[in-house]
Amino acid sequence: MATEAETLLEFPCDFPLKIMGATREGFAQAIVEIVLKHAPDFDVAKVEMRPSKAGNYLSLTCTLRATSKQQLDALYRELTAHPLVKVVL
Repeated sequence: MATEAETLLEFPCDFPLKIMGATREGFAQAIVEIVLKHAPDFDVAKVEMRPSKAGNYLSLTCTLRATSKQQLDALYRELTAHPLVKVVL
């Protein structure tokens, strides 16, 4: 049973996720596919992409409509398990 102490978020809510990884062909597409799997209503047009200064890394900010802590936990687990992902904030 969920308690208030488990999360300070009230669902549904807009939740920004920052995913950083190596700049590789297909990285952004793979991340978008994972996010869409967990949040089918995610607006792909709103993905913000920022390369690192040297261009070795790419940061994606995906703001999704989160519906539960379980949804966010599952999404976080799948993103962090991806081989090209370095950090998820």
